[in-house]
Amino acid sequence: MTTDLTKENKGFYSRLLLIAIPMMVQNGISNFVNLLDNLMIGRVGTNALSGVAIANQLIFIFYLVIFGATAGVGIFTAQYHGKGDTDGIRYSFRFKIVANTLLSALCVLIFALFSPYLIRLFLQGEGDPADAEEILKIGIDYIRIILISLIPIGLTQAYSGTLKDQGQTKVPMFASLFAIFVNLIGNTLLIYGYLGLPALGATGAAIATVISRFVELAILIVYTGLHADTFPFIRGAFARLTVPREMVRKFTFKALPLMANESLWALGTTTMNQCYSYRSLDAVASLNIESTIWNLMGVAFIAMGEAVGIVMGHILGSGQLDRAKKDAYKMRLFTVLCGLIFGVLMVVISPVFPYLYNTSGAIRTTATYFIIIAGIMMPFCSYTHASYFILRAGGNTFVTVLFDSCYTWVIAVPVAFILSRYTSIYVVWLVAIVRSLEIVKCLIGFILVRSGIWIRNIVK
Repeated sequence: MTTDLTKENKGFYSRLLLIAIPMMVQNGISNFVNLLDNLMIGRVGTNALSGVAIANQLIFIFYLVIFGATAGVGIFTAQYHGKGDTDGIRYSFRFKIVANTLLSALCVLIFALFSPYLIRLFLQGEGDPADAEEILKIGIDYIRIILISLIPIGLTQAYSGTLKDQGQTKVPMFASLFAIFVNLIGNTLLIYGYLGLPALGATGAAIATVISRFVELAILIVYTGLHADTFPFIRGAFARLTVPREMVRKFTFKALPLMANESLWALGTTTMNQCYSYRSLDAVASLNIESTIWNLMGVAFIAMGEAVGIVMGHILGSGQLDRAKKDAYKMRLFTVLCGLIFGVLMVVISPVFPYLYNTSGAIRTTATYFIIIAGIMMPFCSYTHASYFILRAGGNTFVTVLFDSCYTWVIAVPVAFILSRYTSIYVVWLVAIVRSLEIVKCLIGFILVRSGIWIRNIVK
């Protein structure tokens, strides 16, 4: 009996890692290249680093809007796969293509009109007004070029999301890795002006990013189309873009709450960062340094969280409801272990990492403190991340919204706003207090997952 359980556990973790490892590799290399991008831009100057960081904070909202829309429909895709329903997968893919294109176009319009005003919101803290104006100009120039890539990003998410929801994570990984290589070469040539090209600084980084996004989309379109036997949903996917009315209703009612959740969560995170910048302009550059190493070290638990959602969707879609809660606990524990290991590593390298940047001693010191705080909180973030994907897998989007974005706006944002506006608290302590509120979210996640209200098959 013990031997059978051991084999079952090995098979379970092997399946989980088979899905998670390609995403870890993809995200790890992507974030390593982002680190190199940051270092390249940081060599241009602190103002360039801050301008790009603010612009990317706004684009981050777009990413999560698209992620939420894709993930909402992806709940169905994963359960259709568990059920073996190719038509269902095809319809969900069509819906993603249309919805993501419309959302991307809307975001392009909003950022084109309002990006100067939005960037100025981050430039109200203490600091040199001349620096603030230069940061504003760099940020506007950068984001206006990046807007070209938004529709390709939306389409890429429709393709890669559909493949990942079926457990096929290697193809998106290779497409992303090739695009990353193109981006890195483009950055090297265009930021500094090698091979006779002009040195464009932050603008060059934006152009390289746009090119890489088109390359990634092209690889996914061509590969998926040429391997219809492996991905049968692509056959006839574009014969027409119609989706049965009942499916549109179901997809929409699942996608909208998750899209709203991701949008509100991203806006909440952006608002908190704006609160930190209100205390000091130096906080913008320091947070960018911290978030760069956070993204690199967080690839393990982030990929594990996504894998948890995919595997749990397959389990629920196949009707194995009795097994769901037991496996959920095991997957969450494994995710927390990943967060603990890399959180410790963040704390260890925190005194050294900021010295990779060409910036002031004050910014390096603040960034070191931010990295230590982030490293300490990573296991807690891993717990809430896995809990989020477990809750989402069963399609209970209302509970997911309560757990994620409602927590952010009801607890975290008000604390950040009040402390930044109505106290003189040091920005490091401000960040530490707000980040430590993740412990409250862990308690909420424990209660919700234990309740089992998320255990549902929605494609019967």
